[in-house]
Amino acid sequence: MTGFQGLVFTEHDDKLLAQVQAAADRPALDEPTLRALLNQAGYSHWFLLDAALATLVARYNTVPTEFEVTVGERRDGSFTLDIAQDVACAWVNAVPAHGGKALVRDDIARALEEAGVVFGIDEAALQQVCDVSEPTRVLVATGVAPVPGEDTQFKKLVDLARDRAPKVNEQGLIDFREHGDIPTVEAGTPLMRRIPATAGTEGRDVRGTPRPATPGHDHPFADKLGGVSPAGDDPNVLVAAIKGQPVYVSHGATVEQVLALGNVDMDCGNITYDGSVRVEGDVLSGMKVHVTGDITVTGTVEGGVLEAGGNVLVGAGIIAHAKVRAAGSVSARFVENSQIHAGTVIAIDDMALQSELQALNQILIGVKSPQRGRLVGGSARSMMLIQTPLLGAESSGVTSVQVGVNPVLEARYQELEQLIEKQSADQENLKKVVKHLAQHGDPKGMLPRAKASWQHAVQLWAHSVKEKDELEQQLALVRDARVEISLGVAGVVDLMFGKHTRRLQRNFDAGVFSVDEAGHIVFTGKGSEAVVVH
Repeated sequence: MTGFQGLVFTEHDDKLLAQVQAAADRPALDEPTLRALLNQAGYSHWFLLDAALATLVARYNTVPTEFEVTVGERRDGSFTLDIAQDVACAWVNAVPAHGGKALVRDDIARALEEAGVVFGIDEAALQQVCDVSEPTRVLVATGVAPVPGEDTQFKKLVDLARDRAPKVNEQGLIDFREHGDIPTVEAGTPLMRRIPATAGTEGRDVRGTPRPATPGHDHPFADKLGGVSPAGDDPNVLVAAIKGQPVYVSHGATVEQVLALGNVDMDCGNITYDGSVRVEGDVLSGMKVHVTGDITVTGTVEGGVLEAGGNVLVGAGIIAHAKVRAAGSVSARFVENSQIHAGTVIAIDDMALQSELQALNQILIGVKSPQRGRLVGGSARSMMLIQTPLLGAESSGVTSVQVGVNPVLEARYQELEQLIEKQSADQENLKKVVKHLAQHGDPKGMLPRAKASWQHAVQLWAHSVKEKDELEQQLALVRDARVEISLGVAGVVDLMFGKHTRRLQRNFDAGVFSVDEAGHIVFTGKGSEAVVVH
């Protein structure tokens, strides 16, 4: 009996029945009261049928005759297993018992074992499944992901060496530093240590199957590294084989012999040298200096031609239609009526007048003369930054300035897109071969070689994708290209940001020219908001 007139709860075949006796004067019954009665009778943990409870209340209050309603049932706890497609983890979808048999840890463990889940099982999670009070999805097994190997690392062992592989910072700029005198090392000096790539750490899925790690990309020392040799007791260490200038290059180091000269003139003749050259004097008109390393000139380059595989440092000026080209940086005290092409940075201490300047990264004018420095006439092209105290002059012709372009990076990006497409197709074809041999047999024993070829193809593809991602990051920085003016703009200036061009025909004070999100060239003065340049 329930203590409520005419209402009795009974059990039959795991069903809970509510029997209502005939009566004309039953008290009113509502659903909260009915649920309280069921709780009082010890049935709150059964699976109660909500619609049946509502029906019982309605009929109890309106039908005086005897009737019976099934309001609940006894249900055992149940569960299903979900295993991730990559077998990296497994879940239990648990439904708690309602008056029936509770979930048991051993039953769940047995089901996992039958499904092949034998690794990474979390005992605490299994107990959590047994204790749930409502339907719950519980992660009960987790595999161990493989740890990719690290690529080969090249550790520099001397600080004074030149670095022919400059690094770009978060703003897309190369940190230019004046190199000064050519440094030298003695033969036998350790220069670089190669730390081989690692194989990575193997993982394991929840079925216990090994998950191979992707090994790091292994790079040997670069070929044809001059002036160095492997250490006698360690082939992964490069030491200087001769006395000379140490230079870091991609995947290695070299030592360049240093040639010291006086003036480069008719008495000396043109210079072609495999190494670095230091000129204690001037390079005169019509003379050529072509070297694979750095060129240092303490005096003036007057109409001469300099070509360097490294950096060029001129102590005085570059004048009289001189031509200077360097794979690295070019620095000088001043430039007038000359051409300079640099692979990284052009840095001029004082001023650049009526010259053609081109650098892939940045052009810095007035490095040591912020009040006298100026860029007047001619042209200046750079990817990320052109910086000068004064830009243009009322008495000069048009000064042309362009930022936001890097044809070298753009060409390499297009090459990588084509290469990645081919490498992707190659590794997919090899994957199909491996799958076919695994499924249909391998009478000729080709599967191991096919797997190795597939893995190598995947490594090449991954390496190219990584390089493409790095290039995308560098090209994205072009949006931050700018022209910085610390004193002002005068005269007529053609200002170009990529394909966007504006002719400045009025003076500007100190500020920064850049491109906004809408693609407009804007000028931001000190302490003022950006305004569109028309």
